[in-house]
Amino acid sequence: MKISVIGTGLIGSQVLGDLTAAGHEATGHSRSTGLDLLTGDGLDDALRGAEVVVNLTNSPTFDDASLDFFRTSVTNLLAAAQAADVGHIVTLSIVGVDRVPGMAYYRAKTLQEQLVETGPIPYSIVRATQFMEFVAPTMEWTTDGDVVRLPATPIQPISSAEVAAEVAEVAAGTPLRGIRNIAGPDVFTLDELGRITLEATGDHRHVVTDPTAGLFAVVEGDVLTAPEGAQVTATHYRDWLRSH
Repeated sequence: MKISVIGTGLIGSQVLGDLTAAGHEATGHSRSTGLDLLTGDGLDDALRGAEVVVNLTNSPTFDDASLDFFRTSVTNLLAAAQAADVGHIVTLSIVGVDRVPGMAYYRAKTLQEQLVETGPIPYSIVRATQFMEFVAPTMEWTTDGDVVRLPATPIQPISSAEVAAEVAEVAAGTPLRGIRNIAGPDVFTLDELGRITLEATGDHRHVVTDPTAGLFAVVEGDVLTAPEGAQVTATHYRDWLRSH
């Protein structure tokens, strides 16, 4: 199967590897290969002959500008995919994304989903919980000296390798015409995750629980954890930390 992967970062590079290993003809496309989703430059070449397109691109910002990014990029991608007779579009999103109206980036990702769902191409949406790889950067955003301020937001971290494997599997299958939720096996509060991470890495900073700190401060309840029916993966966060 010929599959075009748009976005070759953390997830995209692993999706490419998984698809290639499974015998598919997978090609990666990004700004470095001449693709610009905002202008449409390079889209025709990226999708020529593709049976499936996997959209793993992301907004460069998390503010209100992300709404314009997803509106323009998805509209351009859908039009080009329709012209190229692509039969399946796969989009990576976030568990609970439509339940955090206070976060501009999540509103933008919800818009991305809506555009795909109402678009002309048979679709699949894979919603994942927060990546394990994002815990450390999240802590950096709220660090002041030796203090890391984090809210007690429930998080169910998943490894990027397992996200990529799921996206690749969905891309090689028939369109879901719906959403598949995937999550890691353990639920932590974000401040607890911070303490576990600092202890495991020998970092001498300490975590202060602060309900106003960072992007996740606007999240209410456990909306970012696995909903009923979600697929739960095998890798535990502490094991992932030891291996990394």
